[in-house]
Amino acid sequence: MDSPPISSSPPKLFPSITERLTTLQYSKRTEESYIQWIKRFITFHGKRHPRDMGGEEIEAYLNHLAEEKKVSASTQNQAKSALRFLYEQVLERELPVMENLVKVKAHKALPITLTKHEVQAILSNLNGSIWLIASLLYGSGLRVMECLRLRVTDIDFAKLEIFVRDTEGYKNRITLLPASLVEPLKAHLLEVQSLHEEDLAKGFGETRMPASLARKYPEASKDWAWQYAFPSSRLSVTQQTGDIYRHHADEKTVQRAIKKVVKQAGIKKLVTPNTFRHSFATHLLQGGQDIRTVQELLGHADISTTMIYTQVVNIGGRGVASPLDVI
Repeated sequence: MDSPPISSSPPKLFPSITERLTTLQYSKRTEESYIQWIKRFITFHGKRHPRDMGGEEIEAYLNHLAEEKKVSASTQNQAKSALRFLYEQVLERELPVMENLVKVKAHKALPITLTKHEVQAILSNLNGSIWLIASLLYGSGLRVMECLRLRVTDIDFAKLEIFVRDTEGYKNRITLLPASLVEPLKAHLLEVQSLHEEDLAKGFGETRMPASLARKYPEASKDWAWQYAFPSSRLSVTQQTGDIYRHHADEKTVQRAIKKVVKQAGIKKLVTPNTFRHSFATHLLQGGQDIRTVQELLGHADISTTMIYTQVVNIGGRGVASPLDVI
């Protein structure tokens, strides 16, 4: 007998998933990704309800991704994280150890970096908040989402420091704030503060808080200090509660702007916002900065992750000059 369609499986699964994701303050991007992976998992197993499946079915699906779909290690890990969330956070079931899981081996490619001249060529053709975001990515070594998730309180102008909050499993860290960005950033925040005051006057002005802080400071969501430094131009509505808040800016807007300028500059490299972070690390090492310091600024848990930039720093094959060039 055919299994009932997903939408009629009691209790309603996907509203429960969305509600749990919202409660735990997962980003919109992660929410959409997890839901898609869970749907694919259910479809793969003939639309059986996840309650009737477990570790064996998860293992079979992840192995299918590795052996049949030939996905990357990061893609397989993302699918695994989504299914672990489903079972542990929504269905409240502990998953067994998957002893026969076929793990995709990660292939570490050298990061694409820009020369200082190329960085300048790109930044000089950007303006407004996009210029400021790109400048912080390069000047502070931030990931694009770390930059967009910055709160006003995370920026210390007196100490020239930026506090980067725990994201994607990394520890909180402190990185530098370029002195040249102090005045432009202050001017930008004045505009953001005006927008926040307009929101408050209209009965809005709330932002999404990290789950732990939301419980500890339930009224802080309207405080200026906790607003995003780079807010969205539009208000958002939470589907489950109907709450209206202002989220951070969309990373796609940053990606599109940088892609356009890179093309205009005639740079023949696959440049993304995070290319600025790679360039930050490479240029620090080229300038003689200690690799342990660079590791701390980037937030790498393992020094081996930072070591990959030493290969980029080398000029030519392994940094060796060709004998033809020294004749």
